[in-house]
Amino acid sequence: MITKIAKDFYWEMSHRLPFHKGPCKNIHGHSYKIRVEISGEPDINGIVIDYYDLKLVMLPLIEQLDHSFVVDENDSLMINFLKENDMKYFILNKTTTAENLAEYIFIEIKKQLRNKFNNISHLTVRLFETDDVYAEVDGQINN
Repeated sequence: MITKIAKDFYWEMSHRLPFHKGPCKNIHGHSYKIRVEISGEPDINGIVIDYYDLKLVMLPLIEQLDHSFVVDENDSLMINFLKENDMKYFILNKTTTAENLAEYIFIEIKKQLRNKFNNISHLTVRLFETDDVYAEVDGQINN
């Protein structure tokens, strides 16, 4: 039997979308929420993954992103500004859309889960930029 568990995590982060024709081209921030859903076979104790173990997987990612400016690797104007002013930032190899951030986080979680838990089969990452706007990445763990 496959069982699904989920846990939410929160952090503050800013970014900009230089290509955007509207206000998102400007520096702005969000109170991000991410819901991580994991499906798999429960172990002998009835646990798919201990919530504490999931927290340990997520903590380095959250610490990396919390109160940082996430910046596209091609946005040299922002990267130079952030470096010169000793600001916390994280460089993404794509534009900093919710979709791309969700994909990045999905890949990072998948790496951790695949190496440590052989009973987990499926992962869903739902990244909320606001209460009613989110991007979701969903896929198998074992491919």
